[in-house]
Amino acid sequence: MTILTLVRHGETAWNYEGRIQGSTDIPLNDTGRLQARGIADTLAAEYAGREVVVVSSDLGRAAETADIIAAALGTEVSHRFPGLQERSYGEAEGMDAPTFYDTYGPWHAADVPGAETWPVVRERALAALAEAVASAPDGVDVIAVAHGALIREVIMFATDGEFPREGERLPNCSATTFRLDGDRWEMLAYAGVAS
Repeated sequence: MTILTLVRHGETAWNYEGRIQGSTDIPLNDTGRLQARGIADTLAAEYAGREVVVVSSDLGRAAETADIIAAALGTEVSHRFPGLQERSYGEAEGMDAPTFYDTYGPWHAADVPGAETWPVVRERALAALAEAVASAPDGVDVIAVAHGALIREVIMFATDGEFPREGERLPNCSATTFRLDGDRWEMLAYAGVAS
């Protein structure tokens, strides 16, 4: 059994501006670094005296968030997984949310040229997380820092689509926790909030 905590990266300038980042490698802003220190302090208190493995996406905003968390836990990031990158949004990257909606329609049903499909996002996320959990010593929990849309896909998989509920979002530096027992996923803590 493994406890897996998925943390969304801290804020970037594009998050602040309401722009779609996708696989574009946008760094944290000062607010994002402050948010990362906040979740790092929370996780350091929660994991005090316990060993934990920290991994992340290889995009800079997740990598820096993970570095801040790992430092607070007295460890280092053990691996950067390309499979934990945000969904590539193709032609929509850099677009603001209203323009996206006007151009492609509702978020969950949008067909964006060049965008990665949701099933592909889910498949690569689950494969990367399985690799991260398998690489951790027995009985050691895993913290994985990734991206909002990818984490949503994992939550939908783990809860059979019950979460996130319509109109909910995952704030920057929010943490969602699961218990993994073989192929069984159980969500222990959920970070979604109303939009």
